[in-house]
Amino acid sequence: MFKFITHKNLLINILFGIFISLLLVLFFFFLLGWITGHGEYEKVPTVTGKNIDEARTLLQSKGFAVEVVDSVFDITQPKLNVLKQSPEPDATVKHGRTVYLTINRKIAPTVDMPNLVGLSFRSAVLYLQGMGLKVGDTTYKPDITKNSVLIQMLNGVEIKQGTKVSIGSSISFVLGSGLGDQEIDMPDLVGLTYDDARSLLASLNINIGLPILTDASITDTGKAFVSKQEPIVFIEPLPGQKIPNKIRPGQVVDLWLSLIAPVKDSSNITKPTTTNSNP
Repeated sequence: MFKFITHKNLLINILFGIFISLLLVLFFFFLLGWITGHGEYEKVPTVTGKNIDEARTLLQSKGFAVEVVDSVFDITQPKLNVLKQSPEPDATVKHGRTVYLTINRKIAPTVDMPNLVGLSFRSAVLYLQGMGLKVGDTTYKPDITKNSVLIQMLNGVEIKQGTKVSIGSSISFVLGSGLGDQEIDMPDLVGLTYDDARSLLASLNINIGLPILTDASITDTGKAFVSKQEPIVFIEPLPGQKIPNKIRPGQVVDLWLSLIAPVKDSSNITKPTTTNSNP
């Protein structure tokens, strides 16, 4: 029995089988390392700040896979630029690993335009910045509310509250510059249509208050007639003594409107003239 076990051919076969098994195990681990890239590492290049196409080309040339996992909007960065990458730049990772990217959106999201009219310029600027909007040009016109917002505009056109505006848009303002230095004769507006009176006052940089309707059936204020105004055209310091009333650019005139044109008093008609209030 023991002779059979120690037989030379049997021992050789057993040793040969063990040898083959060891070779197979070594070959398996060799292939496993080759398949998984064991021992092959790469440094992740920096692609933050690059355009997505440029970043993808660079990463793929280094043997990395690329996947865009998110998009956000950053007003300070160009569209479609890479804002974030994972793994981080210069991280040492296995060859062939996927690099995940967050990019800047191509189309900016929108917000509802707020009503900034009446706010101070400083308050309006802070409001815009908090919404991701920019401050554009500022111009001035005479108005008693100095440095307050009179008109808000986008691309040169007045923009109303609630209008959809892309984040990053520039909003321009017309601000009040205070009362003008010159005094002018108060124009006679009685008998004019509201549209005509408004145009005349605008040409003189005089503001107009909300129209006061004397007839509830008025539906088109633009074609209604001015029946009364405040300030009036003349003042009478003494009975029978009429002196032209004065007004400054930036002041406000209130108008009463009627469906019927009032009868004009020809003695009250005057043309506005200017005088400088400074000595």
